[in-house]
Amino acid sequence: MIEKNCYILGIESSCDDTAAAVINNGVILSNVVATQKIHEAYGGVVPELASRAHQQNIVPVVHQALQQANIDKKQLSAIAFTRGPGLMGSLLVGTSFSKSLAFGLDIPLLDVNHMQAHILAHFIKAEGQKAPNFPFLALTISGGHTQIVKVSSYFDLEVIGQTIDDAVGEAFDKSAKILGLPYPGGPLIDKHAQQGNPKKFIFPKPKVSPLDFSFSGLKTAVLYFVQKNVAENPNFIEENLADICASLQHTIVGYLMDKLKNAVKQTGITQVAIGGGVSANSGIRKALQEAEQKYGWRVHIPKFEFCTDNAAMIAMVGELKYKQQQFADANVTANARMKL
Repeated sequence: MIEKNCYILGIESSCDDTAAAVINNGVILSNVVATQKIHEAYGGVVPELASRAHQQNIVPVVHQALQQANIDKKQLSAIAFTRGPGLMGSLLVGTSFSKSLAFGLDIPLLDVNHMQAHILAHFIKAEGQKAPNFPFLALTISGGHTQIVKVSSYFDLEVIGQTIDDAVGEAFDKSAKILGLPYPGGPLIDKHAQQGNPKKFIFPKPKVSPLDFSFSGLKTAVLYFVQKNVAENPNFIEENLADICASLQHTIVGYLMDKLKNAVKQTGITQVAIGGGVSANSGIRKALQEAEQKYGWRVHIPKFEFCTDNAAMIAMVGELKYKQQQFADANVTANARMKL
């Protein structure tokens, strides 16, 4: 059993958010995120700018996390950090800082897989959030990943389906860009979709193997659809924005649900959890809640604060690894293409 006064500091720096959190026995005492606004002007994350911003943000963010948790750094039992996957420059900042701080405090270091953390965020003790029972299926959906994972235990995870090209979050953001919406566009498509008719326009669902995904063809279909209609009516997007967004979101959510249904049928597992930035999407949340009623699934949807990149989920995995004494070696290095 983990000692009562065990405090784990989690550090997340895989993309463009610098985050730090402190956990004690599954309870998050602080969860601080510094979001980088600089990328909005470029329509996407610029890796070099992201790593520089991490260097500026990491010390104040960690300081704030410790302050909010009302502990001193000398009370920390271990430091957990995101080793990968992610942007190499961003990961290097978090990895180097974590190693240095752990060395200076003479406490263990815990390396965490970012995608495993999205899944295990469900085990954070938070009001209104109940942890799934093993085994369960996890749909991890973000700007960089789309996977279906069979989770048999905290550390026994098997990818049974994944995208063969682009991630669902990228499909949302690129489609939003085609529609002239600012970055990040995914949440804006969700916002406009709530005012539109989801069956006004038809977009194709890519055909691949039963548990895998593909989104590159969908992005191309959206581009050609917009070009054709704008050529006929220059005001087409402006006049139909809500309906386009609703129809696109309806297609993507339906596609995700088709794959989940296939996974449930293939494995016989009816406990389903979602994770990753796109799990904040209202359409996928509603579809899962409806599936719970219709198919008798047990659905687990994380709190919004644990959907996007955050350090609370890193701290959670760190605490689980600390219990197992799965400490990282002092020579551990960042891994941009780290697998589950």
